[in-house]
Amino acid sequence: MISSDIIKKIKKIEIRSRKLANEVFAGQYSSVFKGRGMEFSEVREYMPGDDVRTIDWNVTARYGKPFVKKFTEEREMTVILLVDASASLGFGTKEKFKNEIAAELAATLAFSAIKNNDRVGMLIFTDRVEKVIRPKKGKNHILRLIRDILYFKPQGKKTDISFALKHLNDIWKRKAVVFLLSDFQDNNFEAALRVTSRKHDLIAIKISDLRENNMADIGLIEFEDPESGLQFLADTSARSAINTSMAIKETKNTELKKLFSSSGVDTIAVSTDKPYTSELIAFFKRREKRMVS
Repeated sequence: MISSDIIKKIKKIEIRSRKLANEVFAGQYSSVFKGRGMEFSEVREYMPGDDVRTIDWNVTARYGKPFVKKFTEEREMTVILLVDASASLGFGTKEKFKNEIAAELAATLAFSAIKNNDRVGMLIFTDRVEKVIRPKKGKNHILRLIRDILYFKPQGKKTDISFALKHLNDIWKRKAVVFLLSDFQDNNFEAALRVTSRKHDLIAIKISDLRENNMADIGLIEFEDPESGLQFLADTSARSAINTSMAIKETKNTELKKLFSSSGVDTIAVSTDKPYTSELIAFFKRREKRMVS
């Protein structure tokens, strides 16, 4: 039984996400995701200048004069939300946790998709595949996705992006638009990322928190790694050690950006301390500009 507080939270996300989808992103979404290709529409008589490769020879033979096939763009697509539910997503030092940002982003993208008559599915993962929801349309389906991102209780705590990507490739044979929502606190997924990028239209959404890359001086504090459970005491006033740790994380972030770029993966970087709307708009503009250039 879902509590009234949970229902209120889902409703709040729904209202915000639908508003963004309808007023901001639906048109941009349509312009940058063009569908899987072309589908047959009808035949008509051949006219001078038509491509002879489109002649329908069966109809031509039947009527004794040339007819050509007409095609229209196949607009319906499949959108897959590949959502990281590992323990590190349950972290946040501002108004929202990272998994709440993931739910809002997923909802906004999903409502944009169904407004354009696309189907939306979801795969939730940790160090295993936790749940697979087949692609469907409709508002109630999207609300289920939001609920599962926020309140699904995974069995695993760690992260295995490679395993999730391989499973995705096994179960979705046709090309899909895939949004990978994660904080990318994992290693050794480069090969799987490149394979998925060649098979699908892959967009990586990196979700972070300010304190992961900018630790304030608050003296001695006990930390716990949410994925391993390892606890340790750190002196945040010892700036040399903190700066070294932050430099390591910055190097990893730089390497991750290079990996996305070399793999042909579009990226969106969002943080719990900033509105994600501007980052989504910038992504759509970059992609649209690239398509027309």
